Amino acid sequence: MAVTDDMVGRVQRRVALLPGNLQGAVWIAMAGLVLTIMTALIKTVGETIPVIQILFLRQMVMTAAMMPGILRDPRRAFATDTPYLHLLRIALSSIAMVAGFTAMVHLPLADAVAISFSRSFFVAIFAILLLHEIVGRHRWTGIFAGFVGVIVITDPTGAQIDRYVLLALFSAGAVALIMVIVRKLAQRERLATVITYQAVGVGLILAVPTFLNWVPPTPGQWILLICIGLLSTMGQSLNFMAFRVGEATALAPVDYLRLIYSTAIGAIFFLEQPTWSTMIGALLVILGTCWGLWHERHGDHD
Repeated sequence: MAVTDDMVGRVQRRVALLPGNLQGAVWIAMAGLVLTIMTALIKTVGETIPVIQILFLRQMVMTAAMMPGILRDPRRAFATDTPYLHLLRIALSSIAMVAGFTAMVHLPLADAVAISFSRSFFVAIFAILLLHEIVGRHRWTGIFAGFVGVIVITDPTGAQIDRYVLLALFSAGAVALIMVIVRKLAQRERLATVITYQAVGVGLILAVPTFLNWVPPTPGQWILLICIGLLSTMGQSLNFMAFRVGEATALAPVDYLRLIYSTAIGAIFFLEQPTWSTMIGALLVILGTCWGLWHERHGDHD
């Protein structure tokens, strides 16, 4: 453990020497790999274990990881000036995770990850509707490309729209709202507090349905379930660290590395190939996002 902690410390010290946005890019890239591996494990275990049970046990592992800090100083662990933001995030996280990971289990891994990128389109829409942001023609062009991308992803020319694709899109919309909340929390709250509220809150929500639909895991599945919880905690910590030092507009494109990660893992371990409609739709969403972000960073709001 001492060796591992020392290695982590060396990595953090080296990354800390980089400019803020580059620091954030490193953490986002690492978080993407960690969370993609976690998703692959959920897909594996989800063949026999209900998704709600997987997510509940994941939250329990996260809670256990935070427990030393909670027991050491409970008041500090839950101290917050924005309880309503935590409660809203807990509710949205529960919805997003159940819908998103159910889709992940039943869709090809790369397809599911590609669909999740539509959250950038939803973030732009929510910014206009909820935050009343003023949007120029370049941002509208990006939003339109994202809208077309979402339509292509749903593959409306088929006999019927896959319900798991719709679940993935619904999850992406919820995640878009969560991203706005996390951005606000990252500027005002301790990392431990944010993770503690999410771990305990979502766990409480999922407890009853989990025990009503409990499926006894095998010893091997228990190991994978524990790894899922540990990887989730690590991924959230890396994302939080990224948003603390980097700008959201600069970090968003780096997250698209997850598509490369998921395509490779899906092809190697699940013998999957992403569908053309999903890949083309995801490309439109990505191009639309990058177009809007590039003009925003260069001060072109017309």
